[in-house]
Amino acid sequence: MGNLTPELAALRDETRDLAKSYGLDFFEVIFELVDHDELNMVASYGGFPVRYPHWRFGMEYEHLSKSYAYGLSKIYELVINNDPCYAYLMRSNSITEQKLVMAHVYGHCDFFKNNAWFAHTSRKMMDVLANHGARIRRYMDRHGQERVENFIDVVHSLDNLIDPYSPYIDRGTETKPRRDDGDAREVKKIAAKDYMDRYINPPAFLQRERERMQKEELQSRQFPARPARDVLKFLMDHAPLETWEQDVLSMLREEAYYFAPQGMTKIMNEGWAVFWHSQLMTKHLCDASEVVQYCDTHSGTLATRPGQINPYKMGVELFRDIEDRWNKGRFGAEYQNCDDPETRRHWHRPTNQGRQKVFEVRRIYNDVTFIDEFVTPEFAEDQKMFVYGQDPQTGQLVVVDRDYTKVKNQLLAALTNFGNPIIKVVDGNHGNRGELYLVHEWVGGDLQLDQAQMTLQGLYRMWQRPVHLETNEGGKGRLLSFDGKNATSTEITATHPAVGRVGSAKA
Repeated sequence: MGNLTPELAALRDETRDLAKSYGLDFFEVIFELVDHDELNMVASYGGFPVRYPHWRFGMEYEHLSKSYAYGLSKIYELVINNDPCYAYLMRSNSITEQKLVMAHVYGHCDFFKNNAWFAHTSRKMMDVLANHGARIRRYMDRHGQERVENFIDVVHSLDNLIDPYSPYIDRGTETKPRRDDGDAREVKKIAAKDYMDRYINPPAFLQRERERMQKEELQSRQFPARPARDVLKFLMDHAPLETWEQDVLSMLREEAYYFAPQGMTKIMNEGWAVFWHSQLMTKHLCDASEVVQYCDTHSGTLATRPGQINPYKMGVELFRDIEDRWNKGRFGAEYQNCDDPETRRHWHRPTNQGRQKVFEVRRIYNDVTFIDEFVTPEFAEDQKMFVYGQDPQTGQLVVVDRDYTKVKNQLLAALTNFGNPIIKVVDGNHGNRGELYLVHEWVGGDLQLDQAQMTLQGLYRMWQRPVHLETNEGGKGRLLSFDGKNATSTEITATHPAVGRVGSAKA
């Protein structure tokens, strides 16, 4: 198992047994000892030793290498969600740091295995990505490296246009176009004698019925029948791609879905790992001679500044708050209905359910639901979650609003869809010209128009027909378009008919 020294192997076994004694449950963890250059290389590939060749990985490696050389950053650990889990230890770390990293890793591995949002991820992703790399290399040999790499660039520009919730729910989205069989339905008339027909079947009524049936017929031919949030899947099914392009797109889409849960649970995942490494280090692994170094490393990990969110700090403090609240009975209707601040502050009705509760939270929540449900006014006050602004006279950050709901809502907005705009396909045959029409599900934040236009260019490369994106800017409807040569931006007063029909967005 790995290439650890006897001392580190013994430390691994001790840490593993301690983690299990606390109830942590994880796949086998294989630790690999590497130097800083090897760790930077693996990190540049997203934690996997074998990926497809692409300039982006080389650029990331160069950045990490220079950051380490100049003392700007240092990677202490790297762990991969796999079965077995793989974790990398830097050879230059001290024994104290290795202890901390191992304890931290076992927290991550428990989270990977048990959190519901990772349930649909492949547990053999190490092999899957190696296979992807081999297939893409074959395409490069066959079609030319530059051509394949350029297509990968396009997919990378669109890889956030997925539906991260689709593995867990059935949206019933139908993306296949319905064929027009040419059979126009006739309005059914009530049988009547000729001289009574115009009274029993009024012409105005028949005309309204014809118009209604034509509208229904048009809607039945529209595709997708419902908005398609998984834009990459829609492109796979309907874009005029070559076979190899479709295969590359499917591989990169699969990878995007593998990494999506990590983005959805960043605060929880890091908080859970810190929660356990602090428990194991302070109560078991750290001896007297290591306390100062441990505290220095630990505090550096949790350091934050006013107006900023450190996921390690936010996550561990919220887990600790949950454990404390459930140990003291600070939950339920009686506590929630108590409106006396002093009584709430000194509330202590021991239930000792804290440890059980944090394990439950670890299992079923993601960052959005975690923050939404458990950030309380008391927690926000304790963690100084305020709205900050710059004092025009001193230039210093000062508190401008103590309403925790504003900070909480801002944080939830930033975490929703990883801070990316929600884009949906509503019409794959816009104007009956085969053009692609998408809508931005506007929830208060405007698009960055330059980036949106670049996204449209990537979509055009896939669709090979003009593409349109409906959004809002400053509360007014706006339509962004790209026809292969020209990018346009025009103000609109009405939405696409399909938008109104499905209710997915309003301009």
